[in-house]
Amino acid sequence: MPEAADAGLATLQEGRDEAAGLTSVAIDGPYTGPKPAAAARRRRHRGWYRLISPVAVVALWQLLSSAGLIPADKLPPPTTVWHTAVSLVTSNSPAYGTLQHAMLVSLERMAVGFTVGGSIAVLLALVAGLSRLGENAVDPLLQIVRMLPLFGLIPVFIVWFGIGELPKIILIALGAAIPLYLNTFAGIRGVDAKLAEVGRVQRLTRAETIRHIVLPGALPQALTGLRQSLGVAWLALVVAEQVNANAGLGFMISQATQFLRNDVILVALAVYAVLGLITDALVRLLERRALAWRRGILG
Repeated sequence: MPEAADAGLATLQEGRDEAAGLTSVAIDGPYTGPKPAAAARRRRHRGWYRLISPVAVVALWQLLSSAGLIPADKLPPPTTVWHTAVSLVTSNSPAYGTLQHAMLVSLERMAVGFTVGGSIAVLLALVAGLSRLGENAVDPLLQIVRMLPLFGLIPVFIVWFGIGELPKIILIALGAAIPLYLNTFAGIRGVDAKLAEVGRVQRLTRAETIRHIVLPGALPQALTGLRQSLGVAWLALVVAEQVNANAGLGFMISQATQFLRNDVILVALAVYAVLGLITDALVRLLERRALAWRRGILG
């Protein structure tokens, strides 16, 4: 019996030695996976890759303009647009003002309108998504508003609210509210029912179920709606600022149209595009941080 016990102890010690050897090899051997620093560099460079196609389009535009294939009076070359942008920044034009002042006015309108519309949209989506009674009360009205021609409401808003800032803010708010409401509502209703069953098994209250299961489950769809609502809100801003405005990028476009200044129009449109891309990039960053737990097919 002692010999058998000694043999068993020897076998156990050999197993431990082998496991230690395997651990040593796994630690000391070459690591074939991606290095953390290299992966971080690839993520940083990935954002710059998105600039390749826009830069290529601008270069082709300049090349065709220099070759005379694109008339300068119809579509000014990028160099002319750039010089116009610099002059609008450095000088105060009596017809347009400065570019930075117009941009700040437009950003203020956009921020106020989007905040109002987005807040109302999320609130209504929660009411409609979490209750059948709320859905019957809220969703039909939102669907009716969704079917209305948004820009066709401008004359009605002018009659109701005058020609000040209020109709512009309401137009932007409506443009932002509809996509965000639809996506948030769909996200809430699309949460897997099995997760709710898990909550019942864990004896979660209704408030805890909404907080820990429903809202995180609806977040991906809601962030998609946030990106869409930002795009629609920028479009609504373009139209709103060309109606009885005295400042802003849309006012600059309206004034430039009267003077046939296509270069000024392109500068204002470029600023709209850049601001839209910046806000979309901020939402993409928020999406990566908020949905870090979810790995897509591209990692």
